[in-house]
Amino acid sequence: MSGFDERERTEEAKFRHQQELAFKIRNRRNKLFGLWVAEEHLGLKGEEALAYAKDVVMADFDLPGDEDLFSKVKADLAKAGKSLSDHLLKKHLDECEEIAKQQIMQE
Repeated sequence: MSGFDERERTEEAKFRHQQELAFKIRNRRNKLFGLWVAEEHLGLKGEEALAYAKDVVMADFDLPGDEDLFSKVKADLAKAGKSLSDHLLKKHLDECEEIAKQQIMQE
């Protein structure tokens, strides 16, 4: 095996690892965000809040980006007769991402 092949394998492994970390962080971020919406704004607790957070995580697989996530949350808030600004939702999603990064890196 040549040095080039070894380096290529190392780079591919590094890339895979970075992609796995990014996936875990994004899913953790979405779960934390879903829990925040469930508990703070929809009045859900315990298993109901966890189930809602799981639904938020799954909603993010519909389309690239965060619009599918925001669409779900806004629709659910509207059904409950509540609304939050896009700015507040984005701000809290960013906060959840920072927390998720810290948690994943510590695991």
